[in-house]
Amino acid sequence: MMGRLLSHDLPRSRVLATLLVAIVLGLALTPLLFPGTQAMNVAAKVMVFIVLVASFDLLLGYTGIVSFAHTMFFGIGAYGIAIASTRLGPGWGSLGVGMLAALAVSLVLSLVIGLFSLRVKAIFFAMITLAVASAFLTLASQLSDWTGGEDGLSFRLPEALGERRVAYYLLFVVALTLVLAMLRIVNSPFGRVLQAIRENDFRAEAVGYRTVVYRTLSNVLSALFATLAGCLLALWLRYNGPDTSLSFEIMLDVLLIVVIGGMGSVYGAVVGSLLFVLAQSYLQNLMALAAPLVGGVPLLSTLISPERWLLWLGVLFVLSVYHFPNGIVGRLRAMSTSRHDHPTQKETST
Repeated sequence: MMGRLLSHDLPRSRVLATLLVAIVLGLALTPLLFPGTQAMNVAAKVMVFIVLVASFDLLLGYTGIVSFAHTMFFGIGAYGIAIASTRLGPGWGSLGVGMLAALAVSLVLSLVIGLFSLRVKAIFFAMITLAVASAFLTLASQLSDWTGGEDGLSFRLPEALGERRVAYYLLFVVALTLVLAMLRIVNSPFGRVLQAIRENDFRAEAVGYRTVVYRTLSNVLSALFATLAGCLLALWLRYNGPDTSLSFEIMLDVLLIVVIGGMGSVYGAVVGSLLFVLAQSYLQNLMALAAPLVGGVPLLSTLISPERWLLWLGVLFVLSVYHFPNGIVGRLRAMSTSRHDHPTQKETST
């Protein structure tokens, strides 16, 4: 049953399996164990980033495509919900119209970008997507009648979602469903072809696969999942603006999470997103608690100052990349494989 649910892509590591179960249970029980606003905000952000990062890994980790336009589709989803709810008023119909309109726009844009850009070399495709994303960010800032400009849009949701716990569990169910759907895609025959293209696109073309078609479909699917992640963000925040969903800083965060969690693994998106968002949300608070303990040491007190939390966040990421070059998930799976390939002396004697 569990194998079917996970599309037969099992963690293949006891530590990873335990970690994933703990993450799912932790997210499911957060409103019950930590009823405060901050804890639910952090957990909701983790779920949104899991979907966003997994959708980007569908491009980078499974197909080998580097794109800097991913947050554009993320923003389209968030703006779709925000604009529809502002123009049509709070209601389930408004949410449906906004989501469908956002998915349609993302479908057209990703298809155009895929068909016209994926024939060029990787670095040129990355530059094209960066230019398109920058243009879209400028457009969102200037079309103030629709997007609210730099101030963004605040809106109301249907009464059923007025209770934060109800909205939270809606996010949880949708995010879990989307992650399982992406697991199904990457473990399907289509996903195997994407991985073959990543390893050697010339050989995949020689075997008979039209790589441009598969790469374009991968780009479209990745964009649609990113759009749904943007919809989830808007539903939780009840607000959207250029810096909230279209900022290039979000794109950098996604790249970091993919590297930390492990490329080519949906589970890497889950683990990486949790660690990144927790560090981003609580590292400054931890440093504020530690600062009084080293107040008498001149240099150390300066380094432990809460204002320098970004410095230590960067140090933690450098260390994680150094010690986990294949990502945390890749390292855990490699350790588990190594233990099975090289049994201990006790196992050998038995």
